Amino acid sequence: VIEEGGVKMKLTVIDTPGFGDQINNENCWEPIEKYINEQYEKFLKEEVNIARKKRIPDTRVHCCLYFISPTGHSLRPLDLEFMKHLSKVVNIIPVIAKADTMTLEEKTEFKQRVRKELEVNGIEFYPQKEFDEDLEDKTENDKIRQESMPFAVVGSDKEYQVNGKRVLGRKTPWGIIEVENLTHCEFALLRDFVIRTHLQDLKEVTHNIHYETYRAKRLNDNGGLPPMTVETEENHESNL
Repeated sequence: VIEEGGVKMKLTVIDTPGFGDQINNENCWEPIEKYINEQYEKFLKEEVNIARKKRIPDTRVHCCLYFISPTGHSLRPLDLEFMKHLSKVVNIIPVIAKADTMTLEEKTEFKQRVRKELEVNGIEFYPQKEFDEDLEDKTENDKIRQESMPFAVVGSDKEYQVNGKRVLGRKTPWGIIEVENLTHCEFALLRDFVIRTHLQDLKEVTHNIHYETYRAKRLNDNGGLPPMTVETEENHESNL
């Protein structure tokens, strides 16, 4: 549970250890896609239940952080295939991992190359242009898409003393890389993007676009679901 300004948010993080590590990675994204759709199915069954709960527990996945290896060259075929398939069912946010292995110039060039490859391959990542509802959102998100994404981050769970303060960081022969220092990496930008500035929009795009797409298909297929009941008030308990 994260609390800020008296507001509590229940955050669920789902890890996928071993993804892409096999000799044959064909269709290795399917278990992840299956899990995402299972959460939509669970929510749908609660929603159409005649004796539905006042507050529907929401286990839907509202965003998927896809970590890209900092090769400095190009995206792997696996990267492209994963994002191509999963972007249809969940909000994909591409992230460059271990960004401290690249120089500033290499990082800038790699970001541009990743954005170009995603565009050439028709892969939409969050925030999608077509979902910007007003000019202010469009202007802000255009800047994020063109300048910040994919976010280049450095991760660590170790603390070090820097200028009299304890900070999360990675120790190298050249000094301490501070995880939350924007001059060192973009972790703080990613964190604020996900749980502050775009939190509500991530939930809305998930519900109004990805979930509704799944819901319409399931109901059209008439997959043995009971008749729909009329919903008079939206009141969902959500996890991000």
